[in-house]
Amino acid sequence: MSGAAWAARQKTHDGVGEQDAALEEAQREIELLNEALRQLQLRRKAEADAIFDTFRHYDVVQRHLAGLLKLREDQLEEVYNTKVIRYTSKLRNMYSRLRGRGPVAATADTLKEPPILPDGGYQRWVELYDTIDDQARALIESRLRAMSRQLKISVIMPTYNPPVDMLRSAIESVRNQIYPNWELCIADDCSTDPAVMQVLEECAATDPRVKLIRREENGHISAASNTALSLVTGEWVALLDHDDILTKHALAMVALALDAHPDAGLVYSDEDKLDVADRRIDPFFKPDFDPLLLLGQNFVSHLGVFRKDLVDRVGGYRVGYEGSQDWDLTLRVSELLDPSQVVHVPHVLYHWRVHASSTASLVSAKPYAVVAGQRAVVDHLARTGRRARTTYVGQLGFNRVTWEMDDPAPRVSIIVPTRDGRLLPRCIDSVCGLTQYPNFEVVVVDNASRSRPTLEYLRGNEHRISVIRDERPFSHSALNNHAVAHTTGEVVCLLSDDTEVISGSWLTEMVSQLVQPGVGAVGAKLYYGDGRVQHAGVLLGVFGTAAHAHRNFDRLATGYFGHLQLAHGVSAVTAACAVIRREAWQQVGGFDEANLPNVLNDVDLCLRLSEAGWNIVWTPYAELFHDESTGRGLEGDEGPELNSYKQAAAWVRARWGTEGLRNDPHYNPNLTLDAEDFSLAWPPRIAVADAC
Repeated sequence: MSGAAWAARQKTHDGVGEQDAALEEAQREIELLNEALRQLQLRRKAEADAIFDTFRHYDVVQRHLAGLLKLREDQLEEVYNTKVIRYTSKLRNMYSRLRGRGPVAATADTLKEPPILPDGGYQRWVELYDTIDDQARALIESRLRAMSRQLKISVIMPTYNPPVDMLRSAIESVRNQIYPNWELCIADDCSTDPAVMQVLEECAATDPRVKLIRREENGHISAASNTALSLVTGEWVALLDHDDILTKHALAMVALALDAHPDAGLVYSDEDKLDVADRRIDPFFKPDFDPLLLLGQNFVSHLGVFRKDLVDRVGGYRVGYEGSQDWDLTLRVSELLDPSQVVHVPHVLYHWRVHASSTASLVSAKPYAVVAGQRAVVDHLARTGRRARTTYVGQLGFNRVTWEMDDPAPRVSIIVPTRDGRLLPRCIDSVCGLTQYPNFEVVVVDNASRSRPTLEYLRGNEHRISVIRDERPFSHSALNNHAVAHTTGEVVCLLSDDTEVISGSWLTEMVSQLVQPGVGAVGAKLYYGDGRVQHAGVLLGVFGTAAHAHRNFDRLATGYFGHLQLAHGVSAVTAACAVIRREAWQQVGGFDEANLPNVLNDVDLCLRLSEAGWNIVWTPYAELFHDESTGRGLEGDEGPELNSYKQAAAWVRARWGTEGLRNDPHYNPNLTLDAEDFSLAWPPRIAVADAC
């Protein structure tokens, strides 16, 4: 080939390369724009649904939501009108045909907001606070020697055609345990890869603590797990998947927890994931045991360790629940235990492998697991005699449980204190116009209102509300205490006059949660006017005393591992919208008028309810707007409100103890007290070698 010809050919080749690079760049930009379009469309649909739901009842709410919808439509129109969208329509159509698909539906990855990780992120955090060095190992070993008993922990591991290198790593992670009294019970479910059996037989031959059995026919993971259970001789059973990893101190921390809690029946730990480069990612720092949250998701998961006699009593694993077999086992074992017998070890003791076929990667890898998980929850509710409907939540494999209530429904007294409340009409109109709950009264506590519009509104609505006149100096606690004493509802609903109901089922949802056994108070999901989350339960210890979980998250966000989509236990809820059993209210004496007249009285009330044995619940399915300031309102000018908060916070810390507030059982000690976003604590409030 002549030099000229070669040069011409090279030029053509370079030109094609430049076109390909340009096309790839355009494709990346198109994907980003498509993602923006999808997110706006999701918001538009959600807000349109809300509008259509309220249209028949309440035109004020309709106009409010219509404004939000118009905003989303304007944003969507702006994206559609960009030059890139207009100039590349043909290219986008061709790109979709080449990829063989249309617009991509939102996935778990696009919906989830991972915790914000500062200064090097989780990798740096692991290096600083979650690495077992010689000193930590020596401390753990000394504590193990001091234990009163050395229980045997049997690790069961069903296997079927795992990647051989991952299988070896899983087995070695057991053999490298600091705690020596273990056995590994492996049941191979007829793997077709001969290399798998070769590895298993080698490991069993070199360590007598490794027990191996090969099934004669493939039965899937539940059957294989039962076969592994048949090899168990220990008092406790730990669950390990054939491609995952135990940390070297995993069984040691479990043993120390069992020594500290001799009546325990189930132990679980925090967990994270290993990516394809063996980097630790996506830590899940869990709350202490929460039976309500367990109905929505299997947060127990890994590492889960069960008392062997309890596993035997429930009959081991059930065939037909593959993919959620551990969730099903956890539910059945928990039915035999008091919640205090389920022990949480707040350390990462288990690493999930993330690969194409693992549930750790995406629930969509194993869609049958979602179906099995819902069936497991439905069965649990039936066994425990609780009437409810169970539906899927989103695409993350979660459940929503909607409780059925007795007929007639308990009477609810809705108490709304006000003093010339500018937003009072909006609040009352939304409650009276939208609420579908069949048995409620609205009681407005008028604290010396003077404005003519307020007084005229109260007089003009006497046919649907009652008014209690209370002329004393303003005290939120005193006003509510007085009003509760003058109402008769079995349920007290505290409601701020600057709230606005969004959907008609809000009170039904809250009361249905409240009437469950042991529940004393229930809080709602509150939004700022722009749709950001204002309240999703209260975290103790944050900012020194308490703060709202997930504040400023997007309305459609899933939250920390789905917690914005799941009803769950909390330590406290805001009195801006809360329902409380009258029995529980009377038991603890209502709000503390003397010490907390206006601020943090709701946190203190919930803590006293918990002290008296009542559970506090937060639900995302009772939604209201709350026009409280978007800031905390505590850090700005030195004024009466700030001083009042400081005095109240000091009193709460003195009453409940700073350390007590810093150890919220519903909030993991590895998560920060300096923000409400569930990001990491730098440093955590528990050291890597500390027993629970």
